[in-house]
Amino acid sequence: MYEQVSHSLLNRILDRLKPETRKRDLRHFYTRLGANFYTIHSLFHHLYGERDDFTRQMVRLVEVMACQYIERSPSLKEVDIARERDHNWFLSQKWVGMALYTDGFAGDLVGLASRAGYFQELGVNMVHVMPIIKYPEGAGDGGYAVSDFRDVDERVGTLEDLRNLARELHRRDILLALDVVVNHTSDEHEWARRARAGEKTYQDYYYIFDNRDVPDMFEETMPEIFPETAPGNFTYDETMGKWVMTVFNNYQWDLNYSNPAVFIEMLDIILYWANQGADIVRLDAVAFLWKKIATTCQNEREAHLILQLMKDCCQVTAPGVLFIAEAIVAPVEITKYFGEDAVIAKECEIAYNATFMALLWDAVATKNARLLNQGIRSLPNKLNRSTWLNYIRCHDDIGLSFDDADIVQAGYDPHSHRRFLVDWFTGAYPGSPARGKPFGVNRKTGDARISGSLASLVGLESALESGDPDAIQRSVDLILLLNSLIMSFGGIPLLYYGDELGTINDYDYINDAAKADDTRWMHRPHIDWQTAELRYRRGTVQQRIFDGLQKMIAIRKTITAFADYNNRELLDTGNPHLFTFIRSNPFMLDDIVLVVANFDSSPQSLTLSDLWQRGRFEYSRLRDLYSGESPRLFKDQLVIPPYRFYWLSDQELP
Repeated sequence: MYEQVSHSLLNRILDRLKPETRKRDLRHFYTRLGANFYTIHSLFHHLYGERDDFTRQMVRLVEVMACQYIERSPSLKEVDIARERDHNWFLSQKWVGMALYTDGFAGDLVGLASRAGYFQELGVNMVHVMPIIKYPEGAGDGGYAVSDFRDVDERVGTLEDLRNLARELHRRDILLALDVVVNHTSDEHEWARRARAGEKTYQDYYYIFDNRDVPDMFEETMPEIFPETAPGNFTYDETMGKWVMTVFNNYQWDLNYSNPAVFIEMLDIILYWANQGADIVRLDAVAFLWKKIATTCQNEREAHLILQLMKDCCQVTAPGVLFIAEAIVAPVEITKYFGEDAVIAKECEIAYNATFMALLWDAVATKNARLLNQGIRSLPNKLNRSTWLNYIRCHDDIGLSFDDADIVQAGYDPHSHRRFLVDWFTGAYPGSPARGKPFGVNRKTGDARISGSLASLVGLESALESGDPDAIQRSVDLILLLNSLIMSFGGIPLLYYGDELGTINDYDYINDAAKADDTRWMHRPHIDWQTAELRYRRGTVQQRIFDGLQKMIAIRKTITAFADYNNRELLDTGNPHLFTFIRSNPFMLDDIVLVVANFDSSPQSLTLSDLWQRGRFEYSRLRDLYSGESPRLFKDQLVIPPYRFYWLSDQELP
């Protein structure tokens, strides 16, 4: 019965579409809308069905999808059709990403397009261009405080520059990923300015209150995101004489998704950027999309329903576009952003594997893999047709959001172990070579997070200062070890710009008043392209790291067992310093790769016959696919040198 009502409404909506819309070629649109409308209507009704204007808002939703479909270029529509036919295309091992700031990498979008050959040289074929949407000077949160959702910030270029970049990347078979900040706007956005001017329509776009009664109830259970620089979750606006929810910074106003007009606006914006050439849209701060009193206002069920609805609507207009969930939350919550009640991804096809990232850094500091092994065992399996974004560093800090139960199981006290990690990576622990800085220190709880570049955190900065060649080589080995794991774990590896050249911390940020209080700016570099030329000079740090990654990427793309089909088996070696797993090709039973990583400064060994039944590998034929060499074996004892990894197989590469 409900399905009949749903399709009856669909017919009425199509009759109400504007005449100029109905005259266009909408065959694919109508087919996809018909296939998805029952789910779209059900979700929209669940969220907004009690409202008197439900039908009007439903009509508006379909109009937005239709209009953006009409605006979509023929070439992008062809890509949509091809990806619908090969719906697992993004699970292939051939994808390798890089995240970057446009100004830091190449100055502007024109400069970025001119550097497209650099990505091909390294082997990168997915480029995440971090926020380029217009944002205010000073109070911009690195581009995540948006003042105009439909324009490129003039400091990096124009919309036409972006379209040219998309064309240049696509010409080279490189995917383009763009950010859309879905949780909040800048207080200088038109919606916020009109709310300040007293327009009730736009005040309803945000959480705005006349007094502290409701905000105080929220504050009882909401954590503080930036306790040092933005304590609390509400800001008093002098112009309105009202309180506004500002979870991140006082200049970022949280959007109110209990208002369907907000959902429709944001869907329109997502589809708009898809039509500018984005193959992937990174949805920022998705865990915060629904607010309820007496909760943390994170990971609410309605937030997941909003994402499901966004995905279903995108499937109608731009089905070739993927979503990345930027949800840096507890391990048990992360996999839910693929779609908790589904078999295949019904929210976001890609999610940041923040748990894996933090566990890797724990292994670096402790020189063992106890917590890494325990944490990965506790990480829920992802859904089919979804994948991880595996990374070591990014533009943000390193949070230590391990599960306390896993820390205890690994033999540590949670509070003291996190304190050790902060001390280690900020160089406060005796003997630590790391040069990070604390971020987001909470004086009430003692919690802190960590800033710093990959090179500086593993000790390369201090090694270069001392001129110790052994320490330099250890740091290079550790950088390659960490990258080998994001390349082989299962998912899309995401490099962070500058890491491929061993870029160390940039301390100039302290001279900029707008950045001085935010240590994250020291790992948001400006690439020195003259220094980058050192990648061609044999023996330099830049050459050793760049060539190592270039080779690693090229080999990864040939290893079909590294495609992501939930085909990873974690192994218990009995050696706490080793992280070991098997990757197998589900379509070719003899295509198996054994991944072994030694986090210790001393050689380690493992007995291969203890890991699986004899006959699964022919030990005499084992080769390291990365180096092409035979590993050191004594009968079935494998020796792994310090800070070394192996990708072992008894099969020849194609």
